[in-house]
Amino acid sequence: MEDCRVAATITLNVRVSGALSEFVTAQVSEGGSYENVSEYVRDLIRRDKNEAEAAAFARLKAELASAFGAPDESYETLDAETVIRRGQARFSA
Repeated sequence: MEDCRVAATITLNVRVSGALSEFVTAQVSEGGSYENVSEYVRDLIRRDKNEAEAAAFARLKAELASAFGAPDESYETLDAETVIRRGQARFSA
């Protein structure tokens, strides 16, 4: 069975003042890059999400490069239960 979860829509209320308010206004005014504040905020969130995913991928690549670069004699044979147990311990810490 497929996972058919639908992401909830949330409403955000954000207050900005001073220099931040002026900057946001410039971004959504005539000649700005966005038509409205909501569009601007959604774009910022998308970019932040992409950066977080790219950083996670870079960490994974570095970990894999390190593992595959290790000398053969450093490897040890593990059964599936040990791998699962180590993974659970790693992510529950």
